[in-house]
Amino acid sequence: MIEVAALGELLIDFAEKSVDADGYPTMAAHAGGAPANFLAALNHFGHKGALLGKVGDDAFGKMLLKTLEDAGISTAGIVMDSDVFTTLAFVTFDKSGDRSFSFARKPGADTCLRFDEVNTELIDEAKVFHFGTLSLTDEPVRSTTKACVAYAKAAGKMITCDPNLRLNLWKSAEEAKEQMEWALHQADVVKISDEEVEFLWGLTPEEGADKLLKEYGVSLAMVTLGPKGCYLKNRTATARVNSPKVHPVDTTGAGDIFGGSAVTQLLEAGKAPADLDEEALIKVGSFASTSASLSTEFSGGIPSIQDRETVENRIAADRKA
Repeated sequence: MIEVAALGELLIDFAEKSVDADGYPTMAAHAGGAPANFLAALNHFGHKGALLGKVGDDAFGKMLLKTLEDAGISTAGIVMDSDVFTTLAFVTFDKSGDRSFSFARKPGADTCLRFDEVNTELIDEAKVFHFGTLSLTDEPVRSTTKACVAYAKAAGKMITCDPNLRLNLWKSAEEAKEQMEWALHQADVVKISDEEVEFLWGLTPEEGADKLLKEYGVSLAMVTLGPKGCYLKNRTATARVNSPKVHPVDTTGAGDIFGGSAVTQLLEAGKAPADLDEEALIKVGSFASTSASLSTEFSGGIPSIQDRETVENRIAADRKA
């Protein structure tokens, strides 16, 4: 049974491995796309997900479908289109492992998904509908995303959202803010970074979480703080969780893995996100933050996800330390 249907980009990340004498990078290809990484984490921890999206009918598109299948993600919602190329992202790193992105997406296949191509039966089957804002940058996928969100809300699904700002994919910062604002107003659960809170409102993480609850109707706000951990808030409790100390080599997909790991915990909590107490929020934040942090010690998004036992053992070890 599908528990989570996620809509959005499925692409190839070309990640820098080394740099030659002239400064040009040698790159390795990995499967990527925020919703794909999100679902890979979810499936890794025992919860079935399906991706709704589009790839090119080309070598990379076929590779990506196989990667999803190998990760246990349903590909019943993936459209292959011979008229467009699979989207490509080129990722370079600074000395701390932080990324810079360049995209071959003018257009990329992910931006060309139409609503009449969406397998809505997967949304019907799921408990949760997840989306990010990269599927709001261009038409027709922007209208498709909004139609799918409306469809999921009408069916009573829990809506989760990750703004996942990539400013160079937007025509302007103002357009990015407008569409991100729309997305946040739709969501029951939001995973947002401290940098995105600053971009949108110029607020602290705590102020941003409070704003999401009071002004946007969000049930649970999860603000990631990079290597400092995360801050979670609902109507009854708050929790601040520190990240474990790691030695990052590649932060690609870490935020997505946080999101998928957090939703894993929400599916297992036995209560609505709005009703979780402090202890439960700490459990969600600890699992998600540890899962995301450990992934940064390995290359790629999907291949970097560690198993549940590894994550839980690290949490237990850090508590004893």
